[in-house]
Parts: sequence; structure tokens; C-alpha cells
Amino acid sequence: MMKLVKIVSLCAAIFSAGAALAGPLKLEPANPQPSGLKSGLAVKYALPEKQIKTLAQADEALKSAKRGPALKGLDYWDTEEGGETLTSGKAWWVAAQINGYVRFDAPGVYTIDFLVNDGLRMFIGGKKITVWDQRTPCEPIPAVEVEVPVAGWYPLSAVYFQNQGTACLHMRAAPKGSAPDWMPDAAFGH
Repeated sequence: MMKLVKIVSLCAAIFSAGAALAGPLKLEPANPQPSGLKSGLAVKYALPEKQIKTLAQADEALKSAKRGPALKGLDYWDTEEGGETLTSGKAWWVAAQINGYVRFDAPGVYTIDFLVNDGLRMFIGGKKITVWDQRTPCEPIPAVEVEVPVAGWYPLSAVYFQNQGTACLHMRAAPKGSAPDWMPDAAFGH
């Protein structure tokens, strides 16, 4: 048993060291930088009459998605049971394709995390930021460090799904060394 504990500890140390050596994900700014953006994020919804339990099921459902009302940003609090998911008009069995831009006001290394209920695949600045492919209550998923080389707009693309129960979707960010804080709605455009 002691050998197993040592092996598991060694594997965890090796994994942590590899992650540290990899460094933050370097984001690519939009080129050219967009102008005249509308506030918020564009969204398309699929509202199937069956449960969505995985990102693969969300991807399949989104093949017949329809444009929905724009999101104000990515600050959607945990709903009451049966409350509307994002701007979909529906509480359960929702898949969303979200597109637009997020603005960082200063270059540097940022810690980004999300609170999500249920699943999320997020790309920012051409990099896969997170893949959370499971049903979960509205809780933080693992944070990631990103390098923002210049201030400005960065393309954002996400697939989100909500199966049943309550729903939430938040993005938080902060300069490295600070606790992530809510991204203001003004930081998003489409």
C-alpha cells in the first residue's frame, strides 16, 4: 500500500511539474481588431425534446440551431429550478453556440475560470481554454493561466449545454496572483 501511495504522489508531482513547465496559453488577438461591435455575445440555440448530457450531444443538436437573443456577457447566475437558461426561453435541454469577442484592457498573464452548470467547451484567442464535459452544479471548474500579449479584443467561441435542474454560466479573470473576479458585461462584444 505504501508503494502505491508513493507512486501516486510521484505521478502527481510529475504531472504538476509538466503543467508548470508548459506555461500559460498564449492567446492570439483578433487581427484586425474589430470596430463597431454590439455589446454582448451572439448565440444560437438548439432546444431538442430530449436530454443533453454531453458536449457531443450538444454538438449534434447544434447542427439545427437557431439564432437567439444576444447574451449580455458571461455572467448568468444560478437559476431557480425551472428558470430560463441564458436567453433561450427554455429551462432544460438547451445547447448553445456562443460567439464574439472578449476584451482584455492590459497585456499580461491572467488566471481565467468559469462557473458552469452543466457543460462547456471554450476557445479564446484561438486556444482551447476549457473542456468540461459533464453535468455539474454551478461551481468553479479548474482555472487556467493565459498570456495576453497585447490589450484588445480576442475571439471567443463556446459550446455550452444545460441538461436539467438549475443553470449558470460565468467567466472570471484576474491578473496572475489575484483571485479571478467576474468579467463585466462591457468586456464582451459581437
